[in-house]
Amino acid sequence: MLFDHLTKQLGKPRQGPWGWMVKTFLERKSRLLEVNAVKLCDIQPESVVLEVGFEPGLGLQEAAKRLTLPKGKLYGLDYSEYMYHVASRRLQPDIQTGKVTLFHGSVEQIPLEDNVVDRVFHCNCYYFWPTLQSGCREIYRVMKPGIGLMVTKLSVEYLKKLVVAGLLRDTKWPPELYMAALCETRFVDVCMEHKQDEGKPFQAIFARVNKARMCGLPTSIIWVC
Repeated sequence: MLFDHLTKQLGKPRQGPWGWMVKTFLERKSRLLEVNAVKLCDIQPESVVLEVGFEPGLGLQEAAKRLTLPKGKLYGLDYSEYMYHVASRRLQPDIQTGKVTLFHGSVEQIPLEDNVVDRVFHCNCYYFWPTLQSGCREIYRVMKPGIGLMVTKLSVEYLKKLVVAGLLRDTKWPPELYMAALCETRFVDVCMEHKQDEGKPFQAIFARVNKARMCGLPTSIIWVC
């Protein structure tokens, strides 16, 4: 019961002692993943960027620094009302200028128009989606054809440790399941690369949008060591 409760808190932290503990944990453990996800996104000064599952807002802060021209826009979406308020306080100056807009809601219903986002990134997120396919389809919908890039960051070894400890039960955490869902949703060039920063290994999953290739042809998964 305890591990099930912790898993639910990780997926949707709620205000209170448990939520505060999860927030503090994420602030300590997720910074490196968030920073690297932003780096790998190749965000340009005028990019339109979306982070799904922004947690306390560390990745949003890093991405906002790179949007230095007026057309640059950053959106964030999180399922947790508590995380929405935490990140809103952290990003308040950029929210006031209009550079950043945050949404409280589900990845199954992103409140953006079709074909508007250049870059998407998320960390430690997809395993809590209601279904992988519905989340992938909705992200695909809002991304620009031909140039859209999504970067997903995770640490497979750390996830395995959490599973052994009893966490993440009944979640679709294995990256193979997520990558298969990306391909089913017509993302192309889906690949996972093994990287390292500050001596700590992590994985980055890349997926691109090419909506001109909607002819039903199968898309393969590429594994990069």
